[in-house]
Amino acid sequence: MHTPAYLRLVRASAWYDLVITAAFATPWTYALAHRLLTWASEALGLGAFPPLEPMQTLYANLMGSVVVVWALLRLRRTLPAHGLYDASARALFSLWMAYALAQGAPGLLWGFLAVEIAWGVAQAVPGVRDALGRRALRRA
Repeated sequence: MHTPAYLRLVRASAWYDLVITAAFATPWTYALAHRLLTWASEALGLGAFPPLEPMQTLYANLMGSVVVVWALLRLRRTLPAHGLYDASARALFSLWMAYALAQGAPGLLWGFLAVEIAWGVAQAVPGVRDALGRRALRRA
């Protein structure tokens, strides 16, 4: 799990987060992102986004700000533990995205959900494998 390949994976997930969520970090960039996501969702026939409201913008900005800081930490000081924590966060994000989809959220969210699950599994599997290997060694 401490391999350079795993650390590259953790960095790559951080870059993905930075690119995708930076637009959510301010009210002005979120308004633009909201318009673009609404346009894409409607163009693909995946449902309309709700109108932009102040509380929605606040929560998007809070999420965007935290994810941007978390991504910068993983880029600046990449540690194997960050990959496991990130996998846990992605499991939670995936759970809440699935919940939103079940409640009628626009279908465009399915794409983001698939990517969250993929990043989460990619970062969790080496850690789980490592833990199982240590457990097997203790039993031997």
